[in-house]
Amino acid sequence: MKTWVLGILLMAISAISAFAQSGSGRATVTGTVLDGGDKSPVMQATVQILSLKDSTMVKGNVSDLDGNFALSVRPGKYLLKISYIGYTTFFRQIEMTRNKPRLNVGNIELQADAIMLGEAVVVAQAPEVTAAEDTLVYNSSAYRVPEGSALEELVKKLPGAEVDENGKITINGKEIKKIMIDGKEFFADDPNIAMKNLPVNIIDKVRAYDKQSDLARATGIDDGEEETVLDLSVKPGMNKGWFGNADLAAGTEDRYSGKIMLNRFWGDNQFTVIGSMNNVNDQGYPGGGGGFRWGGQNGLTAIKMGGFNFSTTSEKLETGGSVNFNYKDADIISKQASETFVSSDNSSFQNALIAQRNKNTALTADFRIEWRPDTMTMLLVRPRLSYGDTDNTESSNSGTFNAEPQNTTDELIAAIQEGNLTDLMAEENIVNTIIRNSLSKSSDFNVGGSVMFNRRLGKAGRNINFRGTYNYTNSSSEQFSTSETEYFQMTDEERLEILNRYISTPTLNNNFSARVSYSEPIFKGGFLQFSYNFQYRYSTTDNSTYTMPNDWTIDNGYGGEYTGVLDKENSKSAHYTYYNHQAELALRWIREKMRLNVGVSFQPQKTELSYKKGDLDTVTVRNVFNFTPTLDFRYKFNKTSQLRINYRGRSSQPSMTDLLPVEDTTDPLNIRRGNPGLKPSFTNSFRAFYNTFNTETQRGMVTHVSFSNTMNSVSSRRVYNETTGGYITTPENINGNWNLFSMLGSNTALRNKKYTINTFTTASYNNIVSYISDNTETTNDDRNKTRQLRLGERLRGTYRTDWWEVSLNGSLNYTHSRNNYQEQNNMDTYDFSYGASTNIRLPWNMSIATDLSQNSRRGYSDNSMNRDELIWNAQISQDFLKGNAATVSIQFYDILRNQSNVSRAITAAMRSDTEYNAIYSYCMVHFIYRLNLFGGKNGGPSMGGPHGRGPGFGPRPHRF
Repeated sequence: MKTWVLGILLMAISAISAFAQSGSGRATVTGTVLDGGDKSPVMQATVQILSLKDSTMVKGNVSDLDGNFALSVRPGKYLLKISYIGYTTFFRQIEMTRNKPRLNVGNIELQADAIMLGEAVVVAQAPEVTAAEDTLVYNSSAYRVPEGSALEELVKKLPGAEVDENGKITINGKEIKKIMIDGKEFFADDPNIAMKNLPVNIIDKVRAYDKQSDLARATGIDDGEEETVLDLSVKPGMNKGWFGNADLAAGTEDRYSGKIMLNRFWGDNQFTVIGSMNNVNDQGYPGGGGGFRWGGQNGLTAIKMGGFNFSTTSEKLETGGSVNFNYKDADIISKQASETFVSSDNSSFQNALIAQRNKNTALTADFRIEWRPDTMTMLLVRPRLSYGDTDNTESSNSGTFNAEPQNTTDELIAAIQEGNLTDLMAEENIVNTIIRNSLSKSSDFNVGGSVMFNRRLGKAGRNINFRGTYNYTNSSSEQFSTSETEYFQMTDEERLEILNRYISTPTLNNNFSARVSYSEPIFKGGFLQFSYNFQYRYSTTDNSTYTMPNDWTIDNGYGGEYTGVLDKENSKSAHYTYYNHQAELALRWIREKMRLNVGVSFQPQKTELSYKKGDLDTVTVRNVFNFTPTLDFRYKFNKTSQLRINYRGRSSQPSMTDLLPVEDTTDPLNIRRGNPGLKPSFTNSFRAFYNTFNTETQRGMVTHVSFSNTMNSVSSRRVYNETTGGYITTPENINGNWNLFSMLGSNTALRNKKYTINTFTTASYNNIVSYISDNTETTNDDRNKTRQLRLGERLRGTYRTDWWEVSLNGSLNYTHSRNNYQEQNNMDTYDFSYGASTNIRLPWNMSIATDLSQNSRRGYSDNSMNRDELIWNAQISQDFLKGNAATVSIQFYDILRNQSNVSRAITAAMRSDTEYNAIYSYCMVHFIYRLNLFGGKNGGPSMGGPHGRGPGFGPRPHRF
């Protein structure tokens, strides 16, 4: 037995020794790849170690975001080869021995290829996407977009990217909160400014990554608090002068559009001026790609905006900021048909026609000052100021019914306006009709900011940090409304109700916070962080509601002979004071491949509310205790593969006004009551994320799973009144709301990178619970549960050469919805789309772009929703002037006139179908001029498309 054990040990020792000798016999070569012109890092350059005998590749990799590379091989003599499209290939013979196994070749400066600068034919293809550590890098030249396209058209083509109708951007399921240019913030927290105005032709690469918080950058300790950003790099050479873009367009249906942008980049400094105006809802450019596109335009919107953005960098000081003015005028007409579940047997049906004119003006200014007097100290100041003004009018006609109408919304509204609704349906099925007009005006002024000071205390990881914030808001609003409601199920004396109101609401808010934190290294890579945060908020609101005479109209305004009678029962004032203390303890453990953040925070709170309404005059004080556990784990398998797991628990308290036993009857059909018995809610959120990418095969995958549930979530218990068609709403705690979401995306390059296939798969399950009843007293039996399973698949295959790209697109969205209250509303619906897009660059500087897609719906109970729409858009453009600095294009939208704008929303309590006004079919003529006054290897005018020679041609590479 002993002999057998001894043999095992000897073999194990021999194996370990052999492995150790093998590992110690490796040699490493390192270096940095730079642009020979501006000395900027060249990322994703191909680095290869070749055999001297036959030039076969022994080892290969690509440079990282900073141009660095490292390759390990056996000791010996080799040929180092470094190449990148647009540069002369670099060769150097190297030698590594066992005595000197580490070789640093230093900075390798790649020079622009002389042939590249002349007329040459592209035969190499830039990869669509690469990965460097936790950063996805998209090559702009790999995506064909129509002439004159803005950044939004490029982002829509990125694998895993989505841009919804409200401009929300997500990459692989993570929302983009900020857009940067060469690492500098661009118009702070409004990504849409860049999305709608930055031309694609200036962009070299798009990087998507999680940007560290200001605290993590200051302390050098990753705190797990990141925001996902898109970081754009401009084409090489453009950081040395002025460049700009002007785009003017006019079209049929009175459509117009104009954009102008001027940039001055020098070194690490940037200055940008942007202005635009249009009334086309920023629909994008024809040829941008097919795909699912139901709806997307809620009304007709005219936008005017202008602003500037700047950033400067010196040895110790960085400054930046932006000022942005925005005016939006939206003309929205919507037709709505909805069903609200009021019991297991009954529903309330409503049809409405609503016309809105919403005008919004906003001015925002924010700045950033970062001062580092030495390597141990950082001071960061972020002041901010904003002003907003709104002027919204609305006119609506609606009818509520206890049986589903057999007429269209247009027919019902026409009958309501003409007073002959009973000619279409029996009076016992009509609950009410409402004719309402309103005007809402508001303005608000906000000033605030934050300051952070950090000092490193000698030992790595030992920091003391202070952060303070302040915010002041002064706002006021006025609401004017007239309404005429006819109740068909009430007596003749109660049948007609005329309600004219004026409501004035000034509001004042003050809040500030102060946070101090200290971090201490406790072992190698391990840090303890202690922090204390104090927050104070004070707000005051005085709501005055006046009942106006029956002959009063909104145009009469308020004042003079039209003063009205104060409605004391619905006028109210509230003074709110809030104190919050937060103590947090966190452990940060950072290793070469692993990072772990574990923490918990404790938050004792005190809230005081002084509230007056009618005869009620009360002061309520609430003391609560919240806690928040967090966990963030990251493991990097290699530079392009990582796993991340995140958990966060969060407790929240109901609003103080919801806890008051008061009733608000400002709207007789929507009465709200408080609930003193509300409990705090607690939300659990879990997320796992994994991505991997093979730089040699250009194949990558990203996936994540998220789950959240809320205990004691605050829901609205609605009690329906069959006689009036109104509701009494009371906030109630409810359990059972949870959701699960997962996604899988992949990018695969085939046959010398000319063919690519992108897939994006999603699956989600939602368990939605709400209270539904037509009884005065409700129980847990009145809970309705809606279970929704959603499956989605998007597939795109692309073939591209230096002058042509064609893409085939397909998408499918399946929804399985089950309702335990009314099984007749169970649905299995399919929304699917398939189509193609192409971009062609012709030899005489002409480009043609077009896309064709078939959008279809199936499975809806309303047959009008089960429809097919064949959408065809096209564009033809011609470059001219020296260096193709100007472009004229003609764009045709919805040539077949098939696109509609109908949407459906489903919740546990209702379903709703809405159709908006929109202009989809029109033609526009664009004139685009590009001004480029900069030096470097790419000096001279831009040549159209993302990189000069047409859509996506890239820099002029050399002929092989």
